[in-house]
Amino acid sequence: MFALTGNAPEAADLFAHAALLLGGRDPRDFVRDEPEEALHRNRAGQILCTLQPLAAACALADVIPRGVIIAGYSVGEVAAWGVGGVFDATATLDLVARRAEAMDAATRAGDGLIFVRGPSRDEVGRLCERHGAAIAIVNPGDAFVIGGGREALSGIAADARAMHGARIVALPVEVASHTKRLAAASAGFRETLRLVPAVFPPRTGARILSGIDAAPVVSLESGLDKLAAQISQTVQWADCLQACVEAGATGFLELGPGHALSRMVAEIEPGLPARSLEDFRSLQGVRAWAARHLGA
Repeated sequence: MFALTGNAPEAADLFAHAALLLGGRDPRDFVRDEPEEALHRNRAGQILCTLQPLAAACALADVIPRGVIIAGYSVGEVAAWGVGGVFDATATLDLVARRAEAMDAATRAGDGLIFVRGPSRDEVGRLCERHGAAIAIVNPGDAFVIGGGREALSGIAADARAMHGARIVALPVEVASHTKRLAAASAGFRETLRLVPAVFPPRTGARILSGIDAAPVVSLESGLDKLAAQISQTVQWADCLQACVEAGATGFLELGPGHALSRMVAEIEPGLPARSLEDFRSLQGVRAWAARHLGA
């Protein structure tokens, strides 16, 4: 993380603000020096995963065209509101810190997430009903993130293996994100959102999608309702990607860490160009690609 954005002068203030939220640790040092366990703690992880797209958007502001479609995966949906200009970027970092704190306060010991690929949506739904868990995220290609307590997730993993699931992985997450177990966190975060200055519609002309239904945000209040509800409702990520395609997307650029989301585009529309920030060696390379594929 931060290989391309860490030295961008446009993002310097963001890195300084994130350091305050991380107890004085520079985020660039944090991701390099801290043990993996520390990186995956809920609050730190959410701050880091939000800082990356915000820093990228600042550094690439000159080539991100007006009217882009912005969708965010999990905490990335809060980042999307910052990238789209509805929230100030530093305020967005403060928001995700509060979001994580609300989620931690509502979490029960042993809660977490697993990834399952292979069984159909109906089959996964029946497994969740049998074991008392819930689908947290629907990804393309019969790939699901499931949230619940430790015993429930272990039971689902065992049943999915018996069904010859293609991939079953316990995720390094200690909250049952996007399930009803975090209903109290949704309520608390909605109150936090009431106090945050917002510009809507965004000056950038961006179209921001809500994760729980893949619909464009058409009013500030209903959009904030959905942004808070997303903490405790299923994220329909496959539908978000499909909505981008149906709206005429010419290409996808993943701003957050990693490249998992850009690879998912092939499951929806193999012919569309899709790249992640980490595919490039320089910001200039990103700018050149964006100019060709994003209409910049």
